[in-house]
Order: sequence, then structure tokens, then C-alpha cells
Amino acid sequence: MTKNRNTGSTRIMDASRQLEVSTVLARWTHWQNAQGLSQRTIVERSSILTRLASVVDSKIDEITADDIVRFLNNRATSRTSKSTYFVAIKAYCVWMVRIGIRDDDPTLKVPSPKRPKSVPRPISTEQLMETLKYANRKRTRMMILLAAFAGLRVHEIAKIRGEDIDRYGATLTVNGKGGKTAVLPLHDVLLTECQEWPTFGYWFPNYEKDGGPVIPKAVGAAIQRTMERAKIHGTAHQLRHWYATTLLESGVDVRIVQELLRHESLATTQIYTKVSDKQRRLGMNSLQVADLPNAKMNSVHHA
Repeated sequence: MTKNRNTGSTRIMDASRQLEVSTVLARWTHWQNAQGLSQRTIVERSSILTRLASVVDSKIDEITADDIVRFLNNRATSRTSKSTYFVAIKAYCVWMVRIGIRDDDPTLKVPSPKRPKSVPRPISTEQLMETLKYANRKRTRMMILLAAFAGLRVHEIAKIRGEDIDRYGATLTVNGKGGKTAVLPLHDVLLTECQEWPTFGYWFPNYEKDGGPVIPKAVGAAIQRTMERAKIHGTAHQLRHWYATTLLESGVDVRIVQELLRHESLATTQIYTKVSDKQRRLGMNSLQVADLPNAKMNSVHHA
């Protein structure tokens, strides 16, 4: 039985249909592994295709443009999700054509959903300090510091190990998005804090899975609960936004910030160069004039 999360309805897939879906997706998984894609990307794509298969009548290798459009047009799907789903389905269809499962790519007949422009929403430095005051566990405090002073994403924080920290060279090795590894300079705040942490093994082990790291959602939830206790409406990713905007406002070159954030495209980093509220207010307050004359008041009311 497969539940369609988009509509809340439940669709029962018989054993043969489940086998057909799992067989095709297993082949696609092997292909993606050969491409060197991250397991996170592969799992997310498989989940999207499984959901698609659960709501259409076509076989998974015979999906049509209409099937894709109906799936994307579900009202419960946000614009960002539409774009994410389309990219996954597109990759799957391109793969089918390349290995000869089918001759046509149905996504060529589907309008590509436009991803909404991302706008950075950093919390303020005051809010960061307040959040740290409410971090009542050492584990959560370090998660917050890794997000704010290394700009790490939640899935990167989850996998941090003692071996990733070079205390002598003051560097941090990050296994990041797309399975890419980067070595970053370690901020003095983190260098000091890490002295009390293990030099080997996962820093945030999963209590339910012996030996493995905590799941990324647990990192995000722990940070968000701390922010809520501090009466701050925000998410873990906004700490990464604080990291980026604070660097740029401090005069760090955008190319250096790109390297620190590990963005492939400079255009992605340049989103953070948009004028901040703080900069706008400073600009507005620079308008200095002599005392304004008082207007002569009369009884006439202007619309």
C-alpha cells in the first residue's frame, strides 16, 4: 500500500506493480551511483518517482506528459517542490532515453516549473546570541555554532566526526552537497569549543541506530526548538544566511564567500549581496538636513 502524500488518498499497488517500480528504480540507482551522485540525491529522486508511480495509471517506464503535468499541478505542492520534482523526473526520463528503455522524453512536452527566487533571511546577531542562551544541551549548542560560524547545512552538521577537525591546522573537512568534500578554515569560536569534543567518531550519533549519525531532520528540529524557546521565529538554515551576510557586510570579497559557502555558481552567492535591512536603514539615516520648516496649517483638507 502506498499513500499519496500530495492528496492524502491511499492507493494500493499490487505486488507485480511494486516489483516493476522497484526493478526500474534499482537500475536507475546503479546508473546514478556510477555518476558519483550523493546517496541523499539518489534517495530523494527515488522517493519522488515512487510517489509519481503511486498516483498514475501508466507504468513507471511509460509515464506520459499528462501524467507529469497532473502530478506537478497538485495544489498541495509548492512552487519550489514543483521545480524539485520536475528536475528529478527529467533526470529519470533522460536516463530512460539514454539506455534505450524508450525513444522519447515526455518532459520535453511539459512546461518547466519556475523556481521562485531565493531571498536570504538571516537572523540578526542579537537573535543568534539569544538562541545560544537557550541552547540547554552541549550537543545543540555545537550544532548552532557549526551552522553559524562554518555555514554548514543540517545534513552536513549531522555527519560531522572528530576526524573532520584538524586542531593544529585549524581546518574543518566537510562532506557537503552532491557528495563533494571541502576543507574550510576553522573559526576561532569553533576551535575553542571543539577542545571539549571527541577526536574520533560522530559528534551527533543517532541514539536509535548504533554507530550511525543523527538524521538531518533531527538537527534542524533541535535548532528550531531552541529558537522557539528564545521566542525567535526561524530555521537552522537562517544561521547559514547569517554567516553569509555577516561576512559580506564585514567587507569579505564575494568570491571568498562563494568558496566558504561552497557554491558552484557565483550567482547563487550574489543573492546574499542584496542590500540588507540594516544597510537600507543606515542609508536612510544618512539623509541629514537642517530643521524642517513648519508648514502653515489651514482648515483645508487634502485628499
